Amino acid sequence: MTALRAGIARGLIELRQAFSGGELVAQILWPALTLVAIFFLRDHRFRDSGIKLGSLILPSVLGMFIALGMLLVIQYLTAEREDGTLLRAKATPHGIHAYFIGKLVTTSGAVLAYLAILLVPGAFIVDGLELGAARSWLTLAWVLALGLVATQSIGAVLGSLISSPRGAGLMSLPVLALVSISGIFYPITAMPGWLQAVAQVFPVYWLGLGMRSALLPDAMAGVELGHSWRHLETFGVLGAWAIVGLALAPIVLSRMARRESGSRLAAYRERALRRVG
Repeated sequence: MTALRAGIARGLIELRQAFSGGELVAQILWPALTLVAIFFLRDHRFRDSGIKLGSLILPSVLGMFIALGMLLVIQYLTAEREDGTLLRAKATPHGIHAYFIGKLVTTSGAVLAYLAILLVPGAFIVDGLELGAARSWLTLAWVLALGLVATQSIGAVLGSLISSPRGAGLMSLPVLALVSISGIFYPITAMPGWLQAVAQVFPVYWLGLGMRSALLPDAMAGVELGHSWRHLETFGVLGAWAIVGLALAPIVLSRMARRESGSRLAAYRERALRRVG
């Protein structure tokens, strides 16, 4: 319980720091640019369906930003392993557990802030969202909860295996490639069948679909695979990824924490100096 309280307190402090001062501009930049793109695409229509792309894209990018929380976890772990934050946490009672809980709080809070930045003004930019139904918010809640657990636990696993911030940066390339084939900015039904199959293995597509099912009327499901929101499949795939992440994350995180030492920190810093030099 001490680790839980300390972790939550730590996470809230880091979240407040991330959204204050000069950091605030960096935090709102990508959601703001995404809103600009949605504004210019809002009246474009998908083929002959009459459905506006703006209505499809806004819920989809909410799912995308949930998935990108995985990259935040990876970046935190690799950067703070190299600067000694993780080693200092290891030296205090319950420090490692509090550290990891704090990262989850910080990342989840940041993702929720991004979603609010997108959804609140976005509701005035695009037409056709269903925001008044209790069903919409219930669906949004369970998709969000499963998505946060699935993506952040997998992010913790990958962050434990990646040894440098440069590696964390490179990790964004396959993630962005996955976003491009997951029906976020254009319906997945317009893509080749083999790309549709690949996209459906990973959480990004299902997060986008889940958010569309929460915020769009049922008639909009006509442009989806199977002409359905596929709630059962969404729950199953996101749940499976969450179970895998929760099973693996404690193992690899504990192993990573045990390996941290003063000599490894010195090696990290020497490697960082070589990159700068």
